[in-house]
Amino acid sequence: MPVLDDSLLHTFVGGEPADLAQLRARYTRQVVGRSPDGSQRWLNWLVRGEDAEALGAVQATVSEEEDDLIAEVAWVIGKAHQGHGYAREAAGVLVTWLRQAGVQTLIAHVHPEHEASMAVARAVGLVPTETVLDGEVRWEACQRRRSTPVADRPPAHTRSTYRAT
Repeated sequence: MPVLDDSLLHTFVGGEPADLAQLRARYTRQVVGRSPDGSQRWLNWLVRGEDAEALGAVQATVSEEEDDLIAEVAWVIGKAHQGHGYAREAAGVLVTWLRQAGVQTLIAHVHPEHEASMAVARAVGLVPTETVLDGEVRWEACQRRRSTPVADRPPAHTRSTYRAT
């Protein structure tokens, strides 16, 4: 995806942009929608602007622990589109959809120097914890238990378009 082919997007997470073969392999695995053992649901959406241009992506890995649905969420917006509220809006739509689908615990891992991602995490109701994994702070939010199955599509929204990948 050209919008994500920018080494600056890897400043805090490390690595380099994936090449076409790596992207194909990744998307082939992800499109299945579940981990090989079935313990996780993989939910991935493109974030598109009003003109349908790809701006970035949001994703959630949903699992169940002791009858609680837990989602690890992530967001990325291409450098050319940052600073316009797209990450906040996309992450907000994702979190709202996950909550409506019955997810009780939301988790994100954010580098402690990534001010923009911390602002997005805060805006969607996550709070930092003392847990650090691979140099990233675990942010989370928990709510009361509900039993609603996780669906495949996010809710409608106003500005950007989210397409399942």
